[in-house]
Amino acid sequence: MPTSAQNQKLHDRATRGELLTSEEQAQLQAWYDEQDQAEFQQLKLAASITDSSALNDQIHIALEQLTATTTQIQKLASGNDVLRRENLNLRRQLSE
Repeated sequence: MPTSAQNQKLHDRATRGELLTSEEQAQLQAWYDEQDQAEFQQLKLAASITDSSALNDQIHIALEQLTATTTQIQKLASGNDVLRRENLNLRRQLSE
């Protein structure tokens, strides 16, 4: 199996316009394919990290919204308790 240095030399030769044998061309193409696959994997990993970061941001926003909603519900429940007591007192006064 050719080394990376050998493949880089083939690449250098090909980019300088030198003619390669069909075997060398096949070897160079296989190396290009390997490099493309490695780059794809790196980009895929970077994308998943970015997606993960975006997901964490969305979770943080959702938790903030949940906290705000919970606070509103607690205020409403407290207000409802006050109204229930006032209603009960008014009913007592009315029955007297």
